Amino acid sequence: MAEVEETLKRIQSQKGVQGIIIVNSEGIPIKSTMDNSSTVQYAGLMHNLIMKARGTVRDIDPQNDLTFLRIRSKKNEIMVAPDKDYLLIVIQNPTE
Repeated sequence: MAEVEETLKRIQSQKGVQGIIIVNSEGIPIKSTMDNSSTVQYAGLMHNLIMKARGTVRDIDPQNDLTFLRIRSKKNEIMVAPDKDYLLIVIQNPTE
C-alpha cells in the first residue's frame, strides 16, 4: 500500500494536477485528493463514460479492451486509466 501512496503523491506533485480519484468497479470513489462534491461528480460521470467506451471498443473488436482515455477541453484535461477493478482519474489544468 505504501507504493500506491507514493505513486499518488508523485502524480499529484506534477505541474497542473488538480486532483486524483480512484474509483472501484461499482463507480464508488475509494480515494481522492479533491473535495467530496467534485469527487462524487467526476467519479459518477467518468465511470459511466468508461463503461460505454469500453463497450464500444469491445463491440468493434471483442479481443480488445480500453486501456486509457484522455479528454481535453479548454478548461481541463481528464486522463483515465481503467483496470479490471479500479479506475484512476487524474484531472489536470492543461495550461499549467
